[in-house]
Amino acid sequence: MSDRYRSFSAFYPFYLSEHRNPTCRRLHFAGSLGVLVCLVMLLTGNGWGWLLAGLVCGYGFAWVGHFFFEHNRPATFQYPFYSLLGDWVMFSDICRGRIRL
Repeated sequence: MSDRYRSFSAFYPFYLSEHRNPTCRRLHFAGSLGVLVCLVMLLTGNGWGWLLAGLVCGYGFAWVGHFFFEHNRPATFQYPFYSLLGDWVMFSDICRGRIRL
């Protein structure tokens, strides 16, 4: 972890600033929802391939959003743990109406 962010609460405003484009946020949301579906499929005994599918779904949707719509580098490359946590906090905030989809 970089010394730049010593807590997730300090990191999250930066994370949100990297997701200003609505299409990028929508792709993140779709990818996170896809990860949940893949997790259910994995846990209900439908094979280990769902683990790989979940990783591809989550990161694939997010990275398309960043590279083609947000035009920035995903925070995952520099802050992997905080970025993963940020994905799920943003997903939750979208579900609760705190962030527009």
